[in-house]
Amino acid sequence: MYRQIRSPGWTIGWTWANKEVIWSMVGAQAIDRGDCSNFKTNISHSCETSPAIVDLLPGSVPQNQQLPNCCKGGVLGSWGQRDKAATVSWFQVSVGHSGTSRKTVKVPKGFYLLGPGAGYACSSAAVVPPSVFLSADGRRKTRAMSELGFTLSHVNYKKHWRVKISITNFNYWLNYSHWNLVVQHPNLNNVTLVYNFTYKLLPYHSTSDTGVFYGVKEGNELLMEAGNVQSEMIFGKDEKEFTLDQGWVFPRKVYFNGDECLMPPPNSYPFLPKSPNPIHPLLFAAALLLILLAF
Repeated sequence: MYRQIRSPGWTIGWTWANKEVIWSMVGAQAIDRGDCSNFKTNISHSCETSPAIVDLLPGSVPQNQQLPNCCKGGVLGSWGQRDKAATVSWFQVSVGHSGTSRKTVKVPKGFYLLGPGAGYACSSAAVVPPSVFLSADGRRKTRAMSELGFTLSHVNYKKHWRVKISITNFNYWLNYSHWNLVVQHPNLNNVTLVYNFTYKLLPYHSTSDTGVFYGVKEGNELLMEAGNVQSEMIFGKDEKEFTLDQGWVFPRKVYFNGDECLMPPPNSYPFLPKSPNPIHPLLFAAALLLILLAF
């Protein structure tokens, strides 16, 4: 890739063609295990129809259980750098219910690669000539049963939009390591991907516009000192509803550990210049600063 991927790292995903499951993984992990209740004996790694995969953190697994170029926390260097090893990330997936030959294995679809900043959409995957692997002594060759290839391009933001959440602890006397965040926004029923946080849409809410976020253990420990935890979210965009007018992109209500945060009402946000009542640029900057401080 022409640019580096910084922390919190890359996320890659796809949609299975049939009812495939991930039995196990080495060098990475699926974010969500999904519903694996149909498998009574085999303990599967993920049964999600559209799994999202993230890299493992450095030092999270013993050295003898790692693949080469794995476990970098999702951080990748750009291809133009001299350190080529820093530009590669490997992981291994063991797939079940996928067939046992090239004729029965179906190609997954909808591949994507995300990272901080602009992500990548992928072309349709195609079967390419399988890689050849040499044994340690160089005297024996083995081939992959099947191999896929695709081309990366920038994400089309006509279909998605991105939001960043940052939580900072300014009271070091309190332990916020077991925090939760409840947010109300009309687009929370169409979340494509959430980095670093665990996200659940609250099912009992009649309008399906309220979700709850939880942190992961490794990140939560940052809130016990002078640090913060961050997440980025990808939303599916409904062009009939999406707008930048009157603060539509901001949450309606925010609760942190059950305490309601102060948020301005939608009609108090600055109007865009094309609106009938544009405001002076200085007032816009002051209002935006107040919004950011309140959030």
